[in-house]
Amino acid sequence: MLDPPIQQRYYKSMDNINGNKKELSPEQREELLRALKARFEKNMNRHKGLEWTKVQAKLEAHTEKLWSLNETERTGGEPDVVGHDKKTGEYIFYDCSAESPEGRRNLCYDREALEARKANKPEDNVIDVAVAIGIELLTEEQYRELQKLGNFDRKTSSWVKTPSDIRKLGGAIFCDRRYGRVFVYHNGADSYYGARGFRGALRV
Repeated sequence: MLDPPIQQRYYKSMDNINGNKKELSPEQREELLRALKARFEKNMNRHKGLEWTKVQAKLEAHTEKLWSLNETERTGGEPDVVGHDKKTGEYIFYDCSAESPEGRRNLCYDREALEARKANKPEDNVIDVAVAIGIELLTEEQYRELQKLGNFDRKTSSWVKTPSDIRKLGGAIFCDRRYGRVFVYHNGADSYYGARGFRGALRV
């Protein structure tokens, strides 16, 4: 997992490092698939009725998705399958780490908020980092779906996709689990905290 200060520089330079090719080496692919398989088999309640062999076949046919999953893994997201879209045939991955991904904290909501902040700016913002990784920020609805599969963010919180009407007024929303319930809160979009990251979704 990348330390927060290092992680931000990493996101901004990774295209240059990889020559704009978002590909994993054979060794990296094998290591990632092994980790994903172990997590899949350990948490069958998240994907009842689904088979790992079919998930792996889909992943191996879309190597660019493997790259994105590896980035979520590197930053502490612990991605796992949470559903299957029968219409498109896609498998749906969410970040399933017990707490908000440690390598994606201390981020304000978006670039507009980052640029508007005059002092003590965070290193980056949630929306740009999600794009760099290749994932979609969870919506409030998706976050609640995730919480039905376990108990997440009992000590931390996670930014979620903010409706445009709230964002236009300068705010952004985040969620957590406390006292056995899921809560939705608001903050200024330019705020950032050491215990708040974000969770993403990826379709493969």
